[in-house]
Amino acid sequence: MVERSIIGEGSDIYGKVYNSVIGCGVTIGKDTVVRDSIIMNNTVIGNGCELNKVIAAENAVIKDQVKLGVGEEAPNETDPQIYNNGIVTIGEKSVIPEGVSVGKNTCIFGVTSREDYADGHLAGGKTLIKAGDEH
Repeated sequence: MVERSIIGEGSDIYGKVYNSVIGCGVTIGKDTVVRDSIIMNNTVIGNGCELNKVIAAENAVIKDQVKLGVGEEAPNETDPQIYNNGIVTIGEKSVIPEGVSVGKNTCIFGVTSREDYADGHLAGGKTLIKAGDEH
């Protein structure tokens, strides 16, 4: 199901998309819900995910059962003027591992692993950068 959204050419949508812009060549898995988000070209989103107010750059990978934009808002510790209004920002070629959750006003850059998320969660207002990693 797609409502009030723009979907780029060559994208495969197996989940639900609401009020979002989806770039070209994006894959959105089964039982995934994307709301109020911008997903750029060639990003892959796994099955059973929930994305709320996410800006994902090109070639990002969000694995299965990931929840982005959850919980209470907290000011971003790195740059509260940029990362605000409840957004989650995912950098180009970044990887979010299976089964983690990420709070609001957060930014993630690089290939991250489960060990980077305390108890499987990145709290609202946090920044996670894995410099030099590429997949």
